[in-house]
Amino acid sequence: MKKQEKKPVKELEDLGRKLVVDIEKGRNPTIEFSLRSLSNVVFDTKTKTLGLGSKQQQRTFFNVGHAKKFLQTLEVAKVSKTLLNVGKHASLRDVFYMAKRTLPNSNTNIVDDQSESDKALEDLELITDCSREQLHINANKMGSVAGNVIIEDAGDTINWAKLGSGGWSIPSNVEDIEFKSVKAKYVIYMEKQAVWERLHEDKFWDKQNCLIVTSQGQTTRGIRRLLQRLSQEHDLPIYVLADFDPWGFYIYSVLKFGSINLAHMSETMTLQNARFLGITADDAVNYDLKKHFIKFKDVDLTRIKQLSDYDWFKKNKEWQRQFKMMKDFGAKLEIQALSSKGITFISDKYLPDKIKKGEFLD
Repeated sequence: MKKQEKKPVKELEDLGRKLVVDIEKGRNPTIEFSLRSLSNVVFDTKTKTLGLGSKQQQRTFFNVGHAKKFLQTLEVAKVSKTLLNVGKHASLRDVFYMAKRTLPNSNTNIVDDQSESDKALEDLELITDCSREQLHINANKMGSVAGNVIIEDAGDTINWAKLGSGGWSIPSNVEDIEFKSVKAKYVIYMEKQAVWERLHEDKFWDKQNCLIVTSQGQTTRGIRRLLQRLSQEHDLPIYVLADFDPWGFYIYSVLKFGSINLAHMSETMTLQNARFLGITADDAVNYDLKKHFIKFKDVDLTRIKQLSDYDWFKKNKEWQRQFKMMKDFGAKLEIQALSSKGITFISDKYLPDKIKKGEFLD
């Protein structure tokens, strides 16, 4: 068994032993772990990341309100232990089906839909202090990367610069990847696959000596961890390229400061050196893009107000200026609006100029 697999195995076995002791001593079997709710999410002003506070919760077997979730947690723990024992990985969907069964002499299923097994797994992360990837459970692949990097993955040597139009497909679990060679000055992460394909076809990563990374919308955990490893292990700045809208700003916020749902994973997920490269309100003015504005809906106005009230944005004058300009415009703007200036404008002019001038938001 690999060294990094020993910790989750030990944690799972310790959980089992603790419950056995409870049973042998006639106690109500109890699991205790950090409370995973908004009321227990705190913003650390020193590290500038979201995390969980000190509040704890208990889940006991002989409690009608706890019993099913208690059982779901143990069932997912059993699935994980089985996977670790045989050295195999499973998807979130696999785990749902592996846990889904009807209790003997009843009409009750351990899990009825995947959201239940997913939540049980998130609880198990807190209980064991191990990520789901360490527990051998992975999500779907939803990202690509290209650039002058050579890695070793599962015994294969892979060159990110020589994988054709699709680039390297980023897996859910990137912990075991070994970087053999990294030749880049920075990384650009973008939310849109279509924008990544534009930069890849233009060989932007080669001309500008950088790496280009994308997901399909909100960033996956595998991508966030890969970006963090590139940032911490190879001292690469991370630039975020997203739409000029509340959702693009939120993607940046999650990357840099963490998310409420994954506050317990902030240590291995956040990117403290991330910078927002664009699109910004100033770009709309400087590049004459106002004619491509998309009018705000009520939901956009609500979201931008929520963002402006976040602790990490409240006292940031530059970000507050962006929020105000967006509200004054009453509109949002997509990255692809830059194509109106020419199909390669983003590669030839927009990105090189902004990076050279340091025109990004912290």
